Amino acid sequence: MSTTSLPSRLPVPAHATRLREALLAADFTADGLLDLLGAPAYAALARSETVPALRATRGDSPLETLVRLFLLQEPVPADRAAAALPLDEALADGWVVREDGTVLATVDVRPYGGPDGEDWFIVSDLGCAVGGAGGIGKKEEGVVLGVGGASTTLAGITVRTPVSSALDLGTGSGIQALHAAQHATLVTATDLNPRALDFTRLTLALSGAREAELLTGSLYEPVDGDTYDLIVSNPPFVISPGAGLTYRDGGMSGDDLCRTLVQQAGERLNDGGYAQFLANWQHVEGEEWQERLRSWVPRGCDAWIVQREVQDITQYTELWLRDSGDHRGDPDAYRAAYDRWLDEFEAGKTRAIGFGWITIRRSQAVASGAVEPSIVLEEWPHPVEQPLGPTVRAHFERQDYLRRHDDAALLADRFTLAPEVVQEQVGMPGAEDPEHVVLRQNRGMRRATKVDHVGAGFAGVCDGTLSAGRILDAIGQLMGEDPVMLRDRTPQAIRLLVEEGFLIPDSLLPGATPPVAEGSGA
Repeated sequence: MSTTSLPSRLPVPAHATRLREALLAADFTADGLLDLLGAPAYAALARSETVPALRATRGDSPLETLVRLFLLQEPVPADRAAAALPLDEALADGWVVREDGTVLATVDVRPYGGPDGEDWFIVSDLGCAVGGAGGIGKKEEGVVLGVGGASTTLAGITVRTPVSSALDLGTGSGIQALHAAQHATLVTATDLNPRALDFTRLTLALSGAREAELLTGSLYEPVDGDTYDLIVSNPPFVISPGAGLTYRDGGMSGDDLCRTLVQQAGERLNDGGYAQFLANWQHVEGEEWQERLRSWVPRGCDAWIVQREVQDITQYTELWLRDSGDHRGDPDAYRAAYDRWLDEFEAGKTRAIGFGWITIRRSQAVASGAVEPSIVLEEWPHPVEQPLGPTVRAHFERQDYLRRHDDAALLADRFTLAPEVVQEQVGMPGAEDPEHVVLRQNRGMRRATKVDHVGAGFAGVCDGTLSAGRILDAIGQLMGEDPVMLRDRTPQAIRLLVEEGFLIPDSLLPGATPPVAEGSGA
């Protein structure tokens, strides 16, 4: 079975339950793979390097057979395949085929651990489960990729609360739909590529998840007029000349596909609903990237946009030419392709490409004009701790809180220092006082911020017992400062500590009675 051509027939999920039971019985799971292969070979497999895994699977156990069959795409003897899975049913449904006394897989089946320890399986085209250092290297129209870094990033940042409806736009192999099926009553998954919907059906069935509504079409066309509580998309965001590859290239000019996705999401969200995207955007001469992205935010919505990485146009071009395998072909053709990409960027005055996360939230209060929208744009290339879904949700809750509280209300409220925050004192060894104090988060976004002595003292005693105003009065007496002056100058610093998650208002603590949502009409 060649790994460079797409099968004309895809498996059907008729006996997916039996196949799932066999995979679990063999411990063909994320944990089982790690135990079998060991950390180095497991990590190498994620880089699409198969030699260490081949060396670790020279036995004849069912687990070793399944790894060779579905992950390494090696032929296995028919008797070994029959000992590892319900072979007749797998053959009938098209998961595997016979060839010269051996059995070969028709698709990649990759174990994937869910957030609560679930054993799931992502089904994709052979050789397309992950991108190695050299890229996917496939150019077939309709190829469907499996789980990779971008898809797991989006899954990790998505807000996971019980909702009635969720839309996975551009579903691919179905990983986002699979996650959404755990907390959404109805999941709709769309894709321009009909093969992708077939793979999503296989992923859901083999993972034991309930079925989703599967619709073919581009962008929001298949769901025109419908609204959702959650929209997620890892779209074909690559900015390239021409239509390119369906699985990665937007086929629109520049970053228009990502802009369109974001701008049109607002009218398709229910009040309080979230839309979360991965995206690329242009850095254009004479324009700040923040202003470009600010113009994408739809009316009636708050937004949090995080730029995670920036590449100049040569780095970006090389990355995606390698992804499609152009660097392995004719050198003259590679240079010509490189020139086309640079011509396109220069024509659009593009000097770099940004990559990051975009989250928007529909707010009736913003839509009605009762409050100004909260639009936060920041550059954050530093390490973070996934999953960030709770952090994303808390960000918007804190924005609501700060809009509801003027300085007087802020000083009357109580706060608690976030449990993951530590204090660092920086200065010369032996000095009596530190040069400055840093508060640092050890979880989530892992932010750090400098504070003065008043800020450090304030944060250190915030345990929900005293109001902010009374704490400042005590600090003023202790330090010999005018309490009135402290009350005047400190609210701005408190707001920053709340906005960045260092301080948690009592009303937002777990178990607290939630405040009435803005625009609820209550």
